Amino acid sequence: MRNSASNVMMEIESNKPAGNGMVIGGLSPLSETLWREKTNTEFVGDVSARLTWKDLTVMVTLNNGETQKVLEGLTGYAEPGTLTALMGPSGSGKSTLLDALSSRLAANAFLSGTILLNGRKTKLSFGTAAYVTQDDNLIGTLTVRETISYSARLRLPDKMPWSEKRALVESTIIEMGLQDCADTVIGNWHLRGISGGEKRRVSIALEILMRPRLLFLDEPTSGLDSASAFFVTQTLRGLSRDGRTVIASVHQPSSEVFELFDQLYLLSGGKTVYFGQASEAYEFFAQAGFPCPALRNPSDHFLRCINSDFDKVKATLKGSMKLRFEASDDPLEKITTAEAIRTLTDFYRRSQQCYAAKERVDETSKVKGTVLDSGGSQASFLMQSYTLTKRSFINMSRDFGYYWLRLLIYVVVTVCIGTIYLNIGTSYNSILARGSCASFVFGFVTFMSIGFSKGKVKWALWCHRICYWEYNLSYAIPHYDHFHLWNYLLLHGSSSPGFGTLFVLRIVSLC
Repeated sequence: MRNSASNVMMEIESNKPAGNGMVIGGLSPLSETLWREKTNTEFVGDVSARLTWKDLTVMVTLNNGETQKVLEGLTGYAEPGTLTALMGPSGSGKSTLLDALSSRLAANAFLSGTILLNGRKTKLSFGTAAYVTQDDNLIGTLTVRETISYSARLRLPDKMPWSEKRALVESTIIEMGLQDCADTVIGNWHLRGISGGEKRRVSIALEILMRPRLLFLDEPTSGLDSASAFFVTQTLRGLSRDGRTVIASVHQPSSEVFELFDQLYLLSGGKTVYFGQASEAYEFFAQAGFPCPALRNPSDHFLRCINSDFDKVKATLKGSMKLRFEASDDPLEKITTAEAIRTLTDFYRRSQQCYAAKERVDETSKVKGTVLDSGGSQASFLMQSYTLTKRSFINMSRDFGYYWLRLLIYVVVTVCIGTIYLNIGTSYNSILARGSCASFVFGFVTFMSIGFSKGKVKWALWCHRICYWEYNLSYAIPHYDHFHLWNYLLLHGSSSPGFGTLFVLRIVSLC
């Protein structure tokens, strides 16, 4: 099993720590040493993941009953040791492709085609795959180390010693380059914490605790500055060099970030514009008649060629003298974007990259590889309840706005009411006053509860949406085949429900 993973290991070009133990460009040797020596492989997966898809088509049912084709006849593959980027303009289908590959399509979507994992049609087992969403849903009052530690207590089985769990937590912190901020709080709207790039790396760290061999990421660089985006992408490249299969959807990466990708899957209108080595995309576009200018970001140029919104920009700026001056050397000014997309898609169907991709998919599909199975399980219900209750109290005690501010308000209101209705006597008017006091108290408590419930409802709806995705991506459900709100509360819950709430949710989830 170890040898199969070793066959896909690739040399890390930049693997040395740089300043204060920060690891840039790959997996930390110390991290891997701690993991290999101190962690029992009984609890984690250690086989490679080769993902292939052929003639993949996705159709969705609209509100009016009609169907719309979102993806059409896509073919490609993702191999261990590679970082594959799904790129395209808004509405191109890159997020839908990512959801289809990770079994997270919505209920109104219909998929046709073949998706194989190691040459087999199989469900992803617990701990063998991970999905990092675009939003960082973290508890702001916990430190980075506490966040990862609680996730380890909830995800890893009870029979795994805490010493091994702690070693895994520390190795994950080192692997993601979070040593300098390990004891810093995540932060929220009123609490200053770590940066956006560090939050994104914490989200990734939570997903790689089980050392999944297949990692999906939905726009991991969105909302980050260029330096943070580069560091996050380089961290993902380092994860792939550890033998993992990493697939990420990206919107518009910088030239430095683009150079970190191994493979590029370019989409437009649900069709394949290009799939192959990212470094060969320049030559492909040049041969198709759309060469990239010398001083232009390659990803900007690729999206410029296949984004129909630029036609509207040209129409708006039609009278611009600068636009007329630059139009003479730009082939895109001579045709519409729709014609450029049609030219590129037709050119790709006849290209060597298309034939090579189909041949590689056919070869990989014939080889029946090892079934991915981490052999692990979640912690027991008692351990989950204890851990979540403890985390809930810690969160409330540290969150001034959540707990202490409410306590202060209740104390102030109590003093005010007590002084207003002090020694009111026993007359008929005092009875009416006591009734008014009771009405005010009940009304005040009701309005406070409504304000609290609004946040809870938003939290519950968010959990429902994520849990539905987790249900489709069966790696998060090791023992059950139906929907469980409980699972996401354990692994990612960003709120702080009490033990009673958790118990009720547990009973409801079993119904």
